[in-house]
Amino acid sequence: MQRRRFNQWLGGLSASALAVPALQAQAQARPLLKAGDQKGGLQALLEAAGELKGLAYDIQWTEFPAAAPLAEALNAQAVDLGPIGDAPLIFTLAAGSRVKAFAVNRSDAYGTAVLVAPNSPLKSAKDLKGKSVATNRGSIGHFVTLKALASVGLKAEDVQLRFLPPADAKLALTQGSVDAWATWEPYTALAETGGHARVLVSGRGLWSGLSYLAATDTALRDKRSVLQDFAQRAARAQQWARQHPTEFGGTLARIIGIPVEAAKLQFERRQTRWQAIDAEVIAEQQRTADFYLDAGLIKQRLDVRATFDTGFSAPA
Repeated sequence: MQRRRFNQWLGGLSASALAVPALQAQAQARPLLKAGDQKGGLQALLEAAGELKGLAYDIQWTEFPAAAPLAEALNAQAVDLGPIGDAPLIFTLAAGSRVKAFAVNRSDAYGTAVLVAPNSPLKSAKDLKGKSVATNRGSIGHFVTLKALASVGLKAEDVQLRFLPPADAKLALTQGSVDAWATWEPYTALAETGGHARVLVSGRGLWSGLSYLAATDTALRDKRSVLQDFAQRAARAQQWARQHPTEFGGTLARIIGIPVEAAKLQFERRQTRWQAIDAEVIAEQQRTADFYLDAGLIKQRLDVRATFDTGFSAPA
């Protein structure tokens, strides 16, 4: 009798022991999306719009101050995806990163600009000759600087480029260590509304305004449904924000820690729209890549068609 009870107890223990790893496996079956972000980017937008609710997967967020460190994280597989402008995406792809763009949006290019101090004597791009300009290497700020110079017949060699991250570049401008700072939103709006800078040259007519969601080849292979859902949520969040600009401006300011005035300004003038990756987008991306080749920032011509994954539904 005692032996029978022992066997029954042992059988129950075995079943319980087997159930523990089964439950753990079930809990771990929920996909994890490692999302890179830039300041004032997707996390704040999705949170404000309520699009982080009801997820069938978990998100691990990592924020970067600029596209360059985000691109490095993508290349190292430290993140699965992230928002990145057309020029820095080309820069990292030319360096051998195994990532592709799978969703695209277009913004008004005004806030990607070359800034100067409010009292600077500089009045136009021509005045940059012989001056120092701080920006991130390979960034859209770098790109707009080169395009601004080219528009007035100048070359990169005609200015002193100092490659600094946004915080250091802003400090250098306010302290007078550089003559200009080429940057993007929300840094442009922050500098303007804070009285630290004014726009010398805006990106309108110089930059396409294209930005992408880029993902690693591994994530594109293994997490396609998650990436598709994430892109759709980002597009819905953008639409919600356009319909609720005041509410979104306040929420964005709280989440990313900037004044409401700056948050609202950078959002309203961006006028971001998600769209399909079409022939026009690819052609514009090719022109940007060719410009970087001519400027000597990449060494070989990049055929951008291979850098897109067009197998996703366009964000609606």
